[in-house]
Amino acid sequence: MTRLETLKSNLWAQFGEDVALTEALNELTLEINPDQWVDACTTLRDQAALDFATCIDLCAVDYSTWGQPAFGWPTPEFPKRYAVVLHLISVTHNWRLRVRTWVSNDDFPVVASLVDVWPSVNWFEREAFDLYGVVFEGHPDLRRILTDYGFIGHPFRKDFPLSGHVEMRYDTEQKRVIYQPVTIEPREITPRIVREEGYGIER
Repeated sequence: MTRLETLKSNLWAQFGEDVALTEALNELTLEINPDQWVDACTTLRDQAALDFATCIDLCAVDYSTWGQPAFGWPTPEFPKRYAVVLHLISVTHNWRLRVRTWVSNDDFPVVASLVDVWPSVNWFEREAFDLYGVVFEGHPDLRRILTDYGFIGHPFRKDFPLSGHVEMRYDTEQKRVIYQPVTIEPREITPRIVREEGYGIER
């Protein structure tokens, strides 16, 4: 039995039908209901047969335009707009796992914080909140981490305008940074397609 097969067997033995488990490109993805998020992750950490003591990454994903125009969201494969994804490592067993949960409310995405399970997710959750607007309930210090405190919106959402909502500049008369509406015209940037044979080759 391979290491991947052993991990899959251990996950089925621990969680049974309560979770969805998929395999692609020699990687396993475990899908957990948001109401079981903290308990399932605690089990992944504490059970000796799994022993995922290290969380190396947490991120959010916005699936709202996934696969368009071939098919639109939502789909059976992607039922909600937002998901939170973990990447875990077990040093003891030398295996990895991707864990995903679908956030229930698309208008106000909320999921429980995992800071008490893996303290290393503290800044990861702040990043997901800042960029996607996912609220991590129970987080000890949930505030922006990459954008300015006065920033409006969440820039990694698919419906966030390329030019943003406001711009900031230093005002020499007021001697401070001020915010104002965006002054550039919104436009769609279409990359140039070069079809000339030998383009860019010096002759």
